Amino acid sequence: MILCFDIGGSRIKAALSKGGALSPLGDAPTPTQDFDTFRETLAGFARGRDLRGVAISIAGVVDPESQSLRVANIPCADGRCLAPELSAALRLPVLVLNDADCFAMAEARQGAGQGHRTVFGVILGTGVGGGLVIDGRLVSGPGGYAGEWGHGPVARTQVEGMTLPEFACGCGLNGCLDTIGGARGIERLHLTLTGEAASSHRILSDWQAGQSQAGKTVAVWRSLLAPPLAMIVNTVGASIVPVGGGLSNVPDLVATLDEAVRSMILRHGSGPLVVPAQCRIEPGLIGAAAMGEVTFA
Repeated sequence: MILCFDIGGSRIKAALSKGGALSPLGDAPTPTQDFDTFRETLAGFARGRDLRGVAISIAGVVDPESQSLRVANIPCADGRCLAPELSAALRLPVLVLNDADCFAMAEARQGAGQGHRTVFGVILGTGVGGGLVIDGRLVSGPGGYAGEWGHGPVARTQVEGMTLPEFACGCGLNGCLDTIGGARGIERLHLTLTGEAASSHRILSDWQAGQSQAGKTVAVWRSLLAPPLAMIVNTVGASIVPVGGGLSNVPDLVATLDEAVRSMILRHGSGPLVVPAQCRIEPGLIGAAAMGEVTFA
């Protein structure tokens, strides 16, 4: 069996995978400040089990060459070569993967991407992330950054007849899609456009109810996000774009983004392209299990 983890800033979820079938083991709080406690928490799930390896989905970026991890919300693991360190402690092979990559793999294997050769998985959560799967294989790229379409100074400042600032991004650049595309981005846009501070939940509820100010915010959001996403679809040849993260819980929002993207791509089809993800429960565990089954075969 393979021991799988989905590690976020608050909780560690664990499961066993046998042939890709998951058996949940429960969860535990994530020790964010003490690496010894972090390591021991993972080891506790491994003890007494006959395992082939450990596959981890984590909210960070893993360099495939150095194995070093960049993870902002788990400081005790940031900058560490997590896979080799855990492998030595657990005496098992360990695979560490970005959570957005695991999401994309889960959708390609068991979700909306089944039957599609090229799947570009999009995360619209607090910010913007993504992962790319081609022919059933994850594309990680140099540094492990493939699929990270939320970063790069490409957000337009002139849109819908309005001028917007280039918002500063946590990556150090200005004008990244991460600053305007996720839940915090919608809130930032709404405040800039209307002067009103509101939660993304309220903004989207107001939009669905036909409120004009919220409608303006969503229109600007769509105009900013759709062109870069259309360019990525043209570049990688994705035939399906599953969307996960908190904003994917609003199907109308995904549908309006889909409509805009399909109007901008070179290939014209009759069916939807940008769709809500189908693996709604544990995509991190599903993706980690899928990658683990391949790696530890």
